[in-house]
Amino acid sequence: MTKETKIAEDFESLGLAAPLLQAISDTGYTAPTPIQAQAIPIALTGIDLMAGAQTGTGKTAAFTLPILNSLLPMASTSTSPAKHPVRALILAPTRELAIQVEENIKTYAKNTNLRSLCVFGGVDIRKQTPALKTGVEVLVATPGRLLDHVEQKTVQLNQVRFLVLDEADRMLDMGFMPDLKRILALLPKKRQTLMFSATFSKEIKKLSDEFLSNPALIEVARSNATNDNVQQKAYAVAQKDKEPLLAQLLKEDAEKQVIVFTKTKLTANRLSRALVRDGIAADAIHGDKTQKERIAALDAFKEGSVKALVATDVAARGLDISDLPMVINYEIPSAPEDYVHRIGRTGRAGASGVAISLVSEDEEKYFEEIEKLIKKKVAREKTKVSHSKHKAPRSKSQTSAKKSQKSNDPFFYEPYVASKNDNASKKEPRSTRSNRKAPVAALLGGLKKR
Repeated sequence: MTKETKIAEDFESLGLAAPLLQAISDTGYTAPTPIQAQAIPIALTGIDLMAGAQTGTGKTAAFTLPILNSLLPMASTSTSPAKHPVRALILAPTRELAIQVEENIKTYAKNTNLRSLCVFGGVDIRKQTPALKTGVEVLVATPGRLLDHVEQKTVQLNQVRFLVLDEADRMLDMGFMPDLKRILALLPKKRQTLMFSATFSKEIKKLSDEFLSNPALIEVARSNATNDNVQQKAYAVAQKDKEPLLAQLLKEDAEKQVIVFTKTKLTANRLSRALVRDGIAADAIHGDKTQKERIAALDAFKEGSVKALVATDVAARGLDISDLPMVINYEIPSAPEDYVHRIGRTGRAGASGVAISLVSEDEEKYFEEIEKLIKKKVAREKTKVSHSKHKAPRSKSQTSAKKSQKSNDPFFYEPYVASKNDNASKKEPRSTRSNRKAPVAALLGGLKKR
């Protein structure tokens, strides 16, 4: 069913408890976003909910706040793990999104006795076990790592009252279905399920019937719409010109930080190295990076020491970087919905942003599908690409090594000394000796008469 509700003008009118309102006030937020104003009252009633809104409009708070509010009566100061069972399970498709969600939970629950934890793959599972054993009310997890803990019997899910599928379209559409079914079988049938995403296809809505019971449906903006705050631009460019054009665009806006999206991990690595050689501070983030490397790259980007973060679609969802002015699609995604999530990294929370796509001839078909999805035509612009003819400058270590090569290498300054191998020549063939000319002997002292 579709549920309509009056838009609240402040958080106080949403019916949230005082500890949560104080935490919200401490963050500086004064008024709920449209998705929060509509979703929170419905979620507080306990019915299932399927909510869609543009990326960057506050979906995370729209489900964390009502869950925390409902769990407050069960908060306990006891140190006994039995007093802190997992009551809310939030599933996310990527590590980055899971981390971000749990950071939000800690922010809003800081004035309560509710505990939270985030578990994900790519790190030693044994480091996550002690916190689980002490007990947590809210568990944020990626599906695979959650099942790892289930198999090791380090987590129990039989008291879960709330289930959230964040970025639900991706959860149901990228191979998570078998894991989700296994997880659902472990949960109590009597629970509240909330699904949140920026995009909902007809197929995803059908699949949601398996997870939700008579849900309320909220779509704050037109399904699959892009943010009006984001200026979308596209350049028609030959594949061979993409790299120099990217470097050119980054140098033209030297002060702006940019997330550059690629389709493959290989391209992300290669491109980040190429940008560094061109004098642009860059790093790559993708699924083959360790969790430590990914966090380090994100931290460097947030701190400003990295200008260009080259990422695969693992970073298209869940990255909440405030005031990100620009994203660039170096390669056009084959799934149109991924475009919506990519450019949703900019223009967040009412800020303006720019999304640039570099479209080669063989990518036109993908970009046309994107235009159909977002119901918007993006004009192709042409620009003059300047190819850099100079070589990247050598590092100091390379230069000093080159200069010291002659002075340190004996080959350049020690006199040549013949080795035994040099003097050990092969015996001269008999035919050669017999054919020597006399003048050679004459030069050595003359010829003896026989």
